[in-house]
Amino acid sequence: MKNGPRQPPSGPSERRGGITLSDVAREAGVGESTASRVLRRQGSSALETRERVLGAAERLGYVPNRIAGTLASTGSKLVGIIVPSLANIVFPDLLRGADAVLGEAGFQSVVGVTDYDLDTEERLVESLLSWRPAGLMIAGLDHTGRTRAMLAGAGIRVVEMLDTDGIGIDTVVGFSNREAGRVSARHLLARGYRRIAYIGHDLARDRRAAKRRDGFLAALAEGGQRLAAEDVVMAHSSIGAGREALGRLLARHADIDAVYFSNDDMAIGGYFHCLSQGIAVPERLALFGFNGLDVALHAPQPLSTLLTPRVAIGATSARLLLADEAPGVTTLDFELIAGATT
Repeated sequence: MKNGPRQPPSGPSERRGGITLSDVAREAGVGESTASRVLRRQGSSALETRERVLGAAERLGYVPNRIAGTLASTGSKLVGIIVPSLANIVFPDLLRGADAVLGEAGFQSVVGVTDYDLDTEERLVESLLSWRPAGLMIAGLDHTGRTRAMLAGAGIRVVEMLDTDGIGIDTVVGFSNREAGRVSARHLLARGYRRIAYIGHDLARDRRAAKRRDGFLAALAEGGQRLAAEDVVMAHSSIGAGREALGRLLARHADIDAVYFSNDDMAIGGYFHCLSQGIAVPERLALFGFNGLDVALHAPQPLSTLLTPRVAIGATSARLLLADEAPGVTTLDFELIAGATT
């Protein structure tokens, strides 16, 4: 585990009380009672006043408190955790690590799933913050502007997980996805592969996969190479999608000698295609994945991949969320698994 340079305090680290109704009223230039009526949609207010109040709330990232006057004074034992999916074992592993630490400390996790959609993430953040949780853990560094404003003004510890390629809001735990892509490309180049293709899933939605591809392309270029071909499925990653994509790609580019997949799900699908078509791996075609899933590591030919510390990231994120420390970046390194498919 490596701790990066501490970032200057911002958002919740500076202001544990969070953005209040008074802040919104002051920003809008109205009284608190007026701001309250507008935000609660009670009574009537001039259109200009409504726009000023709503605009101020938007800019400040204000979220109304659903438990004001009831449980707010007792201290919340809820921790919000937002992940893109539960279909991929990566995120249940993350939750398992986090929940073990939170449960031991007497906290209860509340999980939201975004389906890799940033607008859905924004709605989930607003919903969870309205219950004033003790903290919030969220996968990735890429959010809408309003989500960032809400998280920065929440007055609680926020931990972003699984990515260090960007600027965090508060506390960040993960690894560099761009470096993961670079390491993958260097491995294939070191093994002598030169006709290298890429197979992946929706990169516009999965920004971490996109960063890995960027790093992979950069390392290829540093080695004097470029992609020979690629097939990007505009859908979620899956074994079936990987199998079908490799079939399409080989039909168009029979001369490729290696394929880098966006993750192990896609790579195992490619492996199944090779088995069904009698394609010798790695003699005829090398396959490389990402994540180090059990199904990949225990295949008849263990997949060449990068093993990511998912459970450890979840546990470390939970510990830092509960700790009274300055914000910063904690890096937990991935591990190259040479496997038997390269």
